[in-house]
Amino acid sequence: MTETPISKHSPAEDAQAFVLGTALAAFAVTMLTHLGLITGQTAGLAVLLSYVTGWSFGAVFFVVNLPFYVLAWVRMGPAFTLKSFVCVALVSAMTELFPQLITFDTLDPVLGALLIGGITGLGLIVLFRHGASLGGVGVLALYLQDRTGFRAGYTQLVFDLVLFAAAFAVLAPMMVIYSLLGAVVANLIIATNHRADRYTGR
Repeated sequence: MTETPISKHSPAEDAQAFVLGTALAAFAVTMLTHLGLITGQTAGLAVLLSYVTGWSFGAVFFVVNLPFYVLAWVRMGPAFTLKSFVCVALVSAMTELFPQLITFDTLDPVLGALLIGGITGLGLIVLFRHGASLGGVGVLALYLQDRTGFRAGYTQLVFDLVLFAAAFAVLAPMMVIYSLLGAVVANLIIATNHRADRYTGR
């Protein structure tokens, strides 16, 4: 049985995926900040810093990601790094724009957390499948795994534990719990649907 040759994504396909994936992520952040929740990884750090400082999420998210591009270039290569830079910039810009175009009269925090997790997971899958990411701690985790042998998943877990622990000093306890619910949903969607044995697009 002959294998079907793998067809790489064209630049046009990458472009539409980057717009779609970042729009989904930005919409999730718009709901997230409306409810006063947080999320994990670098986006969660940017959200928490925006709450504490009063600076916009878009600006903080863009700046927080800057140090990670050096590691991304070393660990993942220039194509991944440049794609991720574009996606981070798009999310930063969209999260500045969306609150001017989208408002919520009613958004239950539990339903909101579930929707945020689902939309975030879908957005990230779209980006992952086109060789991009939203930068940050995941790149650092892979770099440390290469240099020290400490597993990348553990680095990400430790980071999120510290982040959510810090969130209890800033947010009401129930808001942190709702945030954890959304983060779990996002990670479950990614773990279930983004698997090398089920997808061969590049």
